[in-house]
Amino acid sequence: MAIELPLRDLTRSDNLVLLNCAEMAMADASAISSGIAGIDLMEAAGRVVAETVLERHLPRPVVVLCGPGNNGGDGLVAARHLHAAGWPVQVALLGDRAAYRGDAAWASQTWKGPVQPLNGGLLDSNPLIIDALFGAGLGRPIEGIAAELIDRMNSGALHVVAVDVPSGLHGDSGEVMGRAPMAECTVTFFRAKPGHYSVEGLRRCGVLKIADIGIPKSVLEAIAPRHWRNAPPLWKDSLLLNERGTHKYARGHLTILGGAVATGAARLAAVAARRAGAGLVSIAAQRIVMAVYQATEPGNLIAEVEEGSDFARLLADERRNAILVGPGSGVNERTRVSVMAALATGRSVVLDADAMTVFSKAPSKLFEAIHGPALLTPHEGEFRRLFPDLAALPGKVERARQAACRSGATVLLKGPDTVIAAPDGRAVTNIHAPASLATAGSGDVLAGIAGGLMAQGLAPLAAGAAAAWLHGDCAFRFERPGMIAEDLIDRIPDALAAVMPGDSRECRDH
Repeated sequence: MAIELPLRDLTRSDNLVLLNCAEMAMADASAISSGIAGIDLMEAAGRVVAETVLERHLPRPVVVLCGPGNNGGDGLVAARHLHAAGWPVQVALLGDRAAYRGDAAWASQTWKGPVQPLNGGLLDSNPLIIDALFGAGLGRPIEGIAAELIDRMNSGALHVVAVDVPSGLHGDSGEVMGRAPMAECTVTFFRAKPGHYSVEGLRRCGVLKIADIGIPKSVLEAIAPRHWRNAPPLWKDSLLLNERGTHKYARGHLTILGGAVATGAARLAAVAARRAGAGLVSIAAQRIVMAVYQATEPGNLIAEVEEGSDFARLLADERRNAILVGPGSGVNERTRVSVMAALATGRSVVLDADAMTVFSKAPSKLFEAIHGPALLTPHEGEFRRLFPDLAALPGKVERARQAACRSGATVLLKGPDTVIAAPDGRAVTNIHAPASLATAGSGDVLAGIAGGLMAQGLAPLAAGAAAAWLHGDCAFRFERPGMIAEDLIDRIPDALAAVMPGDSRECRDH
């Protein structure tokens, strides 16, 4: 039985939960219905923003830019606390102070200092800025004086502490609504949002502080979150231990379709899969290049497979419980037929690179063939070829989720903010990945790790999340310039050892 991620693991991973704007509103409402006053939540939010400023800066002039909603209310509370600490504070509002409602109106009443409208002169002295203009659910591009001030913040490289999100960064999609400040620090509350970990969020949020403002984590039970930030607590208990009595077939047999030209791709994937724990790895190669595969890594098994029909016959051995097609296989009929043969087995399948591109003119043929556990690992270009109508959707998480639902496969959409989404709507965002991974062959190593984990029984979402994190961790472990894909493979054992549950070492007699 496939080892899967839990639907909800509130005891081990509740701090990794990501809440979209609607879910965060539910969390607020649940806290209030349990007896916590809304003004107490706002007071706590504003106070922690002020405390963050006090921790990061020596006393200096501060301008608090407040919008018309609760984000502005948080800013007003922060202004009050900074003023009480002796800091020179100016408060500027977008709109009329009398227009505040609810908790924000209360916050406005507690600020006893002067208030001025937003104006271009606020930034002339290069003050520290608290950006409390717009919250995470902004639905339109920022315009007018607010847009002018944000542009000046960015062009002047001013110090900005953002409340919840940098104004203009959408909390769900992570897209920028016209413009958004480049903050040095962003203070959000209770749980982070998907937008914080988007590419634009990573660029604009600076240091992200997730603050406890008194919302009990028990509210997550009713919300039933479906999105997590990737980290070992999600999947480390699924990894196999080096137990006595384990044999190579118990660790699975991954079969990889090798190509005739880019032979290094399958070789990288094969060694990565073995390092990730697969008991056996075979490369199915054409006779013309078998010597290339046989002369390199001696632990890789090599099988002769000329055409896709030969690949199907090779897979008749049910011990070949996991299959990887795509790395260097070529965009050709052999690859297409081999993909269909792999999917027809109903076993665990990873489709990477050429295995997806070969279906770009008829993606529905691929999707119709997916009935078992399958993981697609596209980069953005490959994603557009398979899902051209989804490529324009706002938000990488939504694109990946819809693609997974349509295809019936788990989709690992690669990038600095890799998203792994299952057909049932669960998603994991991985940001544990340095820029050095942008090197030839890196994706082949990732596919190999995922294939090796699926050979050991991990289901696609668990395998994709674990592979993405371990892949990034290997790159972090290189710790110097000049990394190439081969460098990642030798660091897989150390990355695994750091997260394996318990003591994975064999017992020794002394």
